[in-house]
Amino acid sequence: MQATQEAEHTRALLVSIRTPKVTDADAEESLAELKRLVTTLGYRVIGTQSQRQPSTAGVTVVGEGKLKELARFTGGKGVVERAAQPSGDAEEEESSPVPAADVPQELATVVVFDCDLTPSQMRNVENALGVEVLDRTGVIIEIFSRHAKTRAAKLQVEIARLNYLAPRLRELGGGKERQSGRGSGESALELDRRKVRDRLAELKHELESVQQEQSNRRAQRAEQMCVVLVGYTNAGKSSTMRALTGSDVLVEDKLFATLDTTVRAMQPETQPRILVSDTVGFIKKLPHDLVASFRSTLDEARNASLLLYVVDAADATFRAQLDIVNEVLREVGVQDAPQLLLLNKSDRLNEVQQAALRSEVPNAMLISTRNPADIQALRERILQFAERDMVEEEIFVPYTAKGAVGEIRAKMRIVHEAYEAEGIRLRVKSKAADLDRLKKMIQTERG
Repeated sequence: MQATQEAEHTRALLVSIRTPKVTDADAEESLAELKRLVTTLGYRVIGTQSQRQPSTAGVTVVGEGKLKELARFTGGKGVVERAAQPSGDAEEEESSPVPAADVPQELATVVVFDCDLTPSQMRNVENALGVEVLDRTGVIIEIFSRHAKTRAAKLQVEIARLNYLAPRLRELGGGKERQSGRGSGESALELDRRKVRDRLAELKHELESVQQEQSNRRAQRAEQMCVVLVGYTNAGKSSTMRALTGSDVLVEDKLFATLDTTVRAMQPETQPRILVSDTVGFIKKLPHDLVASFRSTLDEARNASLLLYVVDAADATFRAQLDIVNEVLREVGVQDAPQLLLLNKSDRLNEVQQAALRSEVPNAMLISTRNPADIQALRERILQFAERDMVEEEIFVPYTAKGAVGEIRAKMRIVHEAYEAEGIRLRVKSKAADLDRLKKMIQTERG
């Protein structure tokens, strides 16, 4: 509760650095996404600033003039103190406080850059602005930390957080000798780094154990069809999951509301049983450490019978988002899996927009998870896919073959059944291999 209250009083100023490789449209889109990320943390955005720079490699990322301009929104001095300047830089003149008339009524308490900052850049900008400074990666990791619920997700996020923190230890005040005299003791920085290394080793060992358990569970359901939902964060994967399975999964209009993989049976339950799995959402500039940490979670997608690509069709940038999803999936080794594109949130589109999308992507399904008819159509599409390789055959099961009927109900679709004097006559749809195995079972139990 206290963290929530603190977040509500946090006023954020967002800063976009526009390099020659980034178009204005891409920069605006990324900045809008950063605003949603920051809002997800509970911060209130009071303004945005941008500057064109040849790169993000400067001492303070932005130029001297822009740094002073940003200080108007924070109440800082707008210059880097001499002690914080790297050697060889020209000295700054002593700065004077910003005139009261130029200070906005509401000052920012945190400045967030829409790029990654080096530890020294972050320290220099904080020194000049007098408030906390965050970069895009730090914001995403903080969101992941808050939203992780299962042990696996918490371990994965903590590993990413420590990998992010490790190179920043020097800038956080470490480095002083614990004992007087050069070489007479382990420095605070060295000690902190060793603690991080030890903790990382401990977390990775624990995560390996958890991942092995997950792998064993996946192996147990290897023969069952599994439909895996993938897509950009907040595209509507959890809403689709709830609609297909009736499960009480979290549905929120926030980025990364769901981090933990959930597996449920499609409802009403089918014969054979079809599993539906949700996965963590993707986002532009997703930190590499988070992709690496969640690689095992995305194994669900690697082993999918069918991938459902969920996109927010009402978002004009969904095509670029789809490219990002494909890029991350390729990075974790998901290739050549059958897929179906779901153009979600169609209820937010008018008829002309819907017609244009149907023409552009005729093989996709235009749906709204709020429309029961759309969900029923999606369910039928999944069933058609599940039965594409099935054969239909009539089979007689004697009452003496006790385990055969259970095998049929678990793995086959029963089209018709009739009870006779000696047993049950069934017409089933099944994979050829399952049907051959069933016939051998019946023959053995007869035998």
